[in-house]
Amino acid sequence: MQKATGQTAIGQTATGQTATGQAGAGASAYDATYAAWRRDPEGFWASAAAAIDWAEAPRRIFDPGAGPYGRWFPDARLNTCHNAVDRHVAAGRGGQAAILWDSPMTGRVETLTYAALQGRVARLAGALRERGVGAGDRVVLYMPMVPEAAIGMLACARIGAVHSVVFGGFAAAELAARIADARPKVILAASCGLEPGRVVAYKPLLDAAIALSPHKPDRVLVLQRAQAEAALLAGRDEDWLAAEAAAAPADCVPVAATDPLYILYTSGTTGKPKGVVRDNGGHAVALRHSMAMLYGVGPGEVMFTASDVGWVVGHSYIVYAPLLTGATTVLFEGKPVGTPDAGTFWRVCAQHGVKAMFTAPTAMRAIKRDDPEGRLLAAHDLSRLEALFLAGERCDPPTAEWCAGLLGKPVIDHWWQTETGWPISGNFRGLGLFPARFGSGGKASPGYEVAALDEAGQPLPRGQGGTLAIRLPLPPGCLPTLWQADDRFRESYLAAFPGWYNTSDAGVVDEDGYISVMSRTDDIINVAGHRLSTGSMEEVLAGHPDIAECAVIGIRDSLKGQVPLGLVVLKSGVARAEAEICRELVALVRERIGPVAAFRDARVVSRLPKTRSGKILRATLRRIADGEAYTVPPTIDDATILGEMEERLRAG
Repeated sequence: MQKATGQTAIGQTATGQTATGQAGAGASAYDATYAAWRRDPEGFWASAAAAIDWAEAPRRIFDPGAGPYGRWFPDARLNTCHNAVDRHVAAGRGGQAAILWDSPMTGRVETLTYAALQGRVARLAGALRERGVGAGDRVVLYMPMVPEAAIGMLACARIGAVHSVVFGGFAAAELAARIADARPKVILAASCGLEPGRVVAYKPLLDAAIALSPHKPDRVLVLQRAQAEAALLAGRDEDWLAAEAAAAPADCVPVAATDPLYILYTSGTTGKPKGVVRDNGGHAVALRHSMAMLYGVGPGEVMFTASDVGWVVGHSYIVYAPLLTGATTVLFEGKPVGTPDAGTFWRVCAQHGVKAMFTAPTAMRAIKRDDPEGRLLAAHDLSRLEALFLAGERCDPPTAEWCAGLLGKPVIDHWWQTETGWPISGNFRGLGLFPARFGSGGKASPGYEVAALDEAGQPLPRGQGGTLAIRLPLPPGCLPTLWQADDRFRESYLAAFPGWYNTSDAGVVDEDGYISVMSRTDDIINVAGHRLSTGSMEEVLAGHPDIAECAVIGIRDSLKGQVPLGLVVLKSGVARAEAEICRELVALVRERIGPVAAFRDARVVSRLPKTRSGKILRATLRRIADGEAYTVPPTIDDATILGEMEERLRAG
C-alpha cells in the first residue's frame, strides 16, 4: 500500500518545527499547529494522511459537495485492518504485544502479539466470508470485554463489512431495535458477561432480541465462556472458536475511504436509536494523528483505556487508535472498585508499564470514595505512567485536583462525543502541554473551530455562555451522517444553527480559548428567569470534604419555575448527620454562586443511577423528582437504584 503525499511531515508545523518544540516568536507548538490548520485545512489533513497506508492514496482531500456537509478523502481506498494489524507485522514487529487482556473477573492476564492477532483476525474474517459476509454487509457484536470483541471488529474491517457493537447485556428490546436497523447477516456474541458477584447470560437476551426483530440474521457465532455456556439453536447458531479454527484465512479487502467502517448507536430523542456512521478513511487518519498529538503515545508504548467496546471510547482508544499506531492496548474486564478493590487501576498501570491512562471521572470518584487517602496506590510503581486522561462527562475540579495530588502527573480533562469519535478539545502532550485549568476541557483540537452561540446562532463574545457548536465542515473522523438517515442527521445536528454542528452541550469559550462544558443544553435550569448551570453548583458541592460525588437537577417549582436539588453521595466512613451536611452544602452554594441560585435542598443518597459508561442519569432523576412517568433507560448500570431514588426524591 502507498502513503499519501502531504505538504508537511506528521508531527511538524508548517514552519518545520517539531511538534514538541517552539515555532515562531513566543508562539507555542500548539498555537502554531492550530494556526497551520486554520491557514490550510486540506494541507493539514493531507499531511496527517501520510501516516496511513493507502491502496489508492487520496488525490483530493475534501469534497464539499458530497453528503450533508462534505466528505474527506473521496477518491482514496484503504483497509483499516491492514493499517491496524498487518502493516506492523510486515514491518517486523509481529512479536510485539498488541492486546494485553487483563481480567480480574476471571483472574487471567493474557498477551496477544500482533502476529497472533493477525492470525486470529484473518481466520475469523474467513469464517465470516464463508458465511456470506462481504463488503458493505453488517455484523452486530454483542460482547463483553474479551479479546474476541476486538478480533470481531477487526475481522469485519478486514473484509469491508460494517460492524455494529452493542453493549453486552443490553436489554432485548434495545438490542432488537439495533438489529432491525442495521440488518446484520451475522451476529457475533458471547454466552455471557461477568459483573462483580454475578454472571450475566447474554444468549437468552440475544435470542429474545432476534425473536422481537423483524430482521433475522443468517448465522449467530457464539463464544462459549466457561462461566455459562449457552445452548445453540440448530441451523442458526455455531460455536465461534470452532468456526474460526476451521476457516481459511481471509486477506484484507481495500474499500473506499468514504465507505462505512462501523455503526454505533446512540440514544435519540424520538426513542429510535441514532446510528452514528464512521467512515474508513477519515477515521484512520484522525485517530492515528490524535495518538501522538493528544496522548503522546507512540509505537510500542502502552495505553490503558478503562472503558468498554460498547461505547465510542472503546472503539476509538481501546481498539483502533492504539493499534493504528502500533502501540499496545490494555483490554480490561473489571471495575474501578470491587475487582478486588480501589487499587485495581494502579495495579494494571504498574504491571503493564502503562504510559497513558484514560477513564471517566465517575471511575475516579468511585476510587476517591473508597480510598480517599490513596493508600492503595502506595503498593504500585507508577513511574512509567505519564498522564491521566478523563472524558465522558465534565470532571469537577475537586476530583481533578485529587487525582493530580495523588498521582503527581498531568491530569487532562478532554471533551468529545460519540458523534465526533475523537476529542473536540483537550491538552496536547505531543505539542507541549499548556497550563491546565481544572473544570475546563482544554483548548480546541486542530481541526475544530468551537464557539458558544446564542439562540439566534450568532457567536457570543469570549467568556459568555451559550450552546457550544463546531463550524462546518467537521474534521476527519467525525460522523459524516447517520445510518441511512441523512435528513435525520441534518435535523438533529445542523438545522438549529446553519453552518454549524450543534453539540447540544452548553458551555463557554474563555478569552484564552479554554473550553468549559457545563451541562447538556437541556440541563440548564431556569430559576425565576435566571439561566443557571447545574454544573456550576455541582462543582461547589463536590468541593465539600465529605462529598464523594453529586448531581444537581432542576425540579418544578410553582413560584420560580425550577429550583435546584442536590443529590450527594458521602465518602466512605463519613458518619455525620445528614441535616448538618445539607445545611453546609446550602451555605456553600449561597456563598459561591449566590442567593440567585435558590439552592435550598440537598439529600444524601447511597449512590447515583448511571449508564454503563458512567454518566449520571440526570433526566431520569428529574422526571422522578417531578412525579412524571419514566422508563428505565436501556443504558442503566443497575436499575435497582431507581427505587431508592423515588423514595428519596418524592419524600420531599
